[in-house]
Amino acid sequence: METRSNHILVGGVVLALIVAVLGFIIWLSQVSGEDNKEYDIFFKQAVDGLAKGSAVSYNGVPVGQIESINLDPRTPQFVRVRIAVREEVPILEGTTATIEGVGFTGVSQIQLDPAPAGAPPISGEGPYGVPVIPTKPGALGELLSSAPELLQRVSTLTERLTELLADRNQASIAAILDNMEEISGSLAERGPEIAATLAEARVAIRQAGDAAEEFGELADTTDQLLADDARPLINDLQQTVQAAEQSMKNLDLVISDARPGVQAFSNQTLPEIGQLVRDLRATSQALRSVTEKVNQQGAGSIIGAEKLPDYEPR
Repeated sequence: METRSNHILVGGVVLALIVAVLGFIIWLSQVSGEDNKEYDIFFKQAVDGLAKGSAVSYNGVPVGQIESINLDPRTPQFVRVRIAVREEVPILEGTTATIEGVGFTGVSQIQLDPAPAGAPPISGEGPYGVPVIPTKPGALGELLSSAPELLQRVSTLTERLTELLADRNQASIAAILDNMEEISGSLAERGPEIAATLAEARVAIRQAGDAAEEFGELADTTDQLLADDARPLINDLQQTVQAAEQSMKNLDLVISDARPGVQAFSNQTLPEIGQLVRDLRATSQALRSVTEKVNQQGAGSIIGAEKLPDYEPR
């Protein structure tokens, strides 16, 4: 009887301990779930080195881990990585995620770069019910993404170097080098002539500088001459022009005053003068006739009549 009661007591204690452990585990899971916050990251690149449980760092400080890595069935070119980080970690608008290698072990982690100070927290939900942190290519990602283009450029450069170093081009380059050597020898031989030419050019430049200085002095002298001598002449010329303008004004006034007399002279006096000229012309002709008669017949021809010729009977 006592043995059976001991077994019941031991079984009850064990059962109570099992229930207590299960309750503690459930409480711990609930507490840890409340302290973490989940985010999705969509990488459009290979995620080599990442695995479930890999670390998530915020500016170099571990703040969480990766919960799952899946292909996005809606857009297969993206890899969806869900992370869980502590709730107090400031995931703000402008926070970005990159894949960063850990040493030379081949293991990678997710590095979160902080947002600018004063930015608001990331709001809204992504296609899978949690906020989405944008990505930016890391150093390794940039190297891997640019590797094909870099290899293509290296290949193109190699082909061009091969074409450049072909036998024909090598002969051309050798000829160019020979020509340059000949030109260098010619320049060396004409070194004294070149030095003399440079010396003459230096003298010419100096003379040009002296001429420029003299021209400047001449310009200053000309300015002074114009300022001292030409100013009175200009003043006299201005006075002469003003006097001429005044004379023209006076002449205009005289012509205006004489216009009625000129019109009367044109309408009355000019016809009378014309008649007088005609009368004088007639008088002149008459006097010429008398003069000719006196010269031919004498002065008596003016007083007496013309003498008839003698008549002789037959």
